[in-house]
Amino acid sequence: MFDRRYFRYFDWLSFGLTIILLSIGLLFVFSATYTPEKPFSLFFKKQLGGALSGLCIYFFFCIKDLRKLARWGYFSYFAILALLLYTMIGGLIGMGAKRWVSIYFLRFQPSELAKLFLPVFVACSLSELEQPKYRSNTLSPHNFVRPVGILFFSFLIILKQPDLGTALIILFSGLILFWFVGIDKRFFLVLGLIGLLGAPLFWRCLKPYQQNRILVLFGQGDARKERYQVEQSKIAIGSGGLMGKGLLRGTQNKLQFLPEDHTDFIFSVICEELGFLGGVAVLTLFALLFVRLIFVILQLKSLFDQIIGVGLLIHVLLSACINVAMVTGMLPIVGIPLPLVSYGITNLWITLASLGWLNNIAIRRFYY
Repeated sequence: MFDRRYFRYFDWLSFGLTIILLSIGLLFVFSATYTPEKPFSLFFKKQLGGALSGLCIYFFFCIKDLRKLARWGYFSYFAILALLLYTMIGGLIGMGAKRWVSIYFLRFQPSELAKLFLPVFVACSLSELEQPKYRSNTLSPHNFVRPVGILFFSFLIILKQPDLGTALIILFSGLILFWFVGIDKRFFLVLGLIGLLGAPLFWRCLKPYQQNRILVLFGQGDARKERYQVEQSKIAIGSGGLMGKGLLRGTQNKLQFLPEDHTDFIFSVICEELGFLGGVAVLTLFALLFVRLIFVILQLKSLFDQIIGVGLLIHVLLSACINVAMVTGMLPIVGIPLPLVSYGITNLWITLASLGWLNNIAIRRFYY
């Protein structure tokens, strides 16, 4: 496990980019929660502890045998589904949603764990597709009945919490995996038709505040009520100009005009304090990380490893894209944090576990 090959093939580039983004996140959680009376806030201390423990999780998933991880992850997904069902009954309520489970001193979101283990469940469910007879033809939907059923079940119980953002990440991640493996295109055509015809029913199932967030995207809502959060985010981003106001000098977050400045809207704080160039630099770091990991996945010879790799990458990629689009007003606000940067211990752990697992795959592609 720790021979020379391990250190030789360790993906130092993706790890370095991960550390840089993690450090930026700590810096701006500190900045967003800083006060002269209490410079190091409780949020910063928790995030720092989460980052240090998250790096341990990163290396755990990085050095663990891939086959054992796959077996463990497949059965873990069923335990996660049980936890999600329990959350609906005995979960903890926070900010109007029942998303958290408390086990002794540990409080976490089971829906975040679903992001990590869904790719393994799909890969194990479709492991027979490694056979040559499946690779030469388009795969029919009946090959996907069980994983598709589990995917939509996961989507519905997470949506019920309610957690629309995470539910959509799970749904899109699963559908992208099915597309990647090669499910018949008719599946997506039928699914799109069902979605189109069922849109009015889906709209009625949304909570009033979720409906308002979608309406805000189309210019509706009061600037002091429904539009307040996104308007303040745009003001923060625009006021930063080209070079920014400087660290700890952002007025929108310091004067508490910007809600959730250390969580979902931390990218607005970055743009206000570092300006357009700082925002572009952060996006460039994410782009380099994603391009590097895509390059690694393209080098994999095993379909099984490719499915896991794509699944682990896609939820991080989707979260980053949706968060940036959300805080700039291009998508509705759905409560998705910016990976590695936003405050949130569970999301940070899951992101680092996914990236550690991907580094493990990058290393082992030279072993097998």
